[in-house]
Amino acid sequence: MLQKDSKSAVLSELSEHSVTKWQGEWDHTTKCAITKSFFPKIAERLKLKINITPNFTTMVTGHGNIKSYVHKYKILDSPMCFHKNGEQTVDHILFDCKLLEQERLSLKAAVLSSENWPVSNSKLITKFNKMFKKFMNNISFDKL
Repeated sequence: MLQKDSKSAVLSELSEHSVTKWQGEWDHTTKCAITKSFFPKIAERLKLKINITPNFTTMVTGHGNIKSYVHKYKILDSPMCFHKNGEQTVDHILFDCKLLEQERLSLKAAVLSSENWPVSNSKLITKFNKMFKKFMNNISFDKL
């Protein structure tokens, strides 16, 4: 029978091995590009406590009610944002969409307190998580 310390050591080693293997697969997949931009490191993602909401899922996967995604399936005629200032993608919504300027102010101010704007998606979700969540929760995708 394993002692408690031995059991913990084995479980810890197995966990590290699993995360390393997962990271290798994550690094080599050609899918999930948007999600990888938010979560490039599996170990860091596993440390985060995330409240999964429809808006969160839409933003970190690029799937959902985003015009570039819906257009890909020929549900919409155009992937362009309402104001015609670019294709409506996750990055467009985060950094450029004129319709979300007011919602973006607090997020941008939080980032500018210590970083240059725009910041990487992975920093948004780790370093500026609280303001990123607030921004996401204020998006009404039906009105975009």
